[in-house]
Amino acid sequence: MTVGTTESEEPSWLVVIDPQAIFASPDSAWASPFFADVMPHIRELAESFGDRVIVTRWMPTADRSTSWGAYFAAWPFADRPADDPLFDLVPDAVGLSPHPTLDLPTFGKWGSDIEAIVGRGAHVVLAGVSTDCCVISTALAAADAGAHVTVAADACAGSTAENHAAAMQVMGLYPPQITVSDTAAVLAVR
Repeated sequence: MTVGTTESEEPSWLVVIDPQAIFASPDSAWASPFFADVMPHIRELAESFGDRVIVTRWMPTADRSTSWGAYFAAWPFADRPADDPLFDLVPDAVGLSPHPTLDLPTFGKWGSDIEAIVGRGAHVVLAGVSTDCCVISTALAAADAGAHVTVAADACAGSTAENHAAAMQVMGLYPPQITVSDTAAVLAVR
């Protein structure tokens, strides 16, 4: 089996997680210092996947009566209306997918919304930010749901280099459900 296909030979999907201003802007408390470095890899992957690309956005719409209330108390700068420009896609991410952006108030993006698009047990390639939060949360949930997950490490940006490496190490503990790879290897089998 190759990275570009599932056991049933269905083509894989690229899921680009949260390429938003809140994670790119140097003025944001959540900015990844590696965001600009990964965007060329993300664009290259998206061009290869064509119409099999999903782009997600984290939105501050979670119920404040849950643990999200304490979260927003800890990160008040992010407690803004959902239409705030901070939650916009960065210009390089606009147009990566022909599908509407999947907006969710959760770190992990895997769930019935994505599975309805890609199919149960699909092969997905993950890219985006932040490796140590939204990417790892998505990868683990997808694997638990039976998806075949490849994480393109050089197309993911962590909050720090150490946190990126730690998240990759954890995801690397889940073979064969999760494979840690890179852009060149993903493209080589497409």
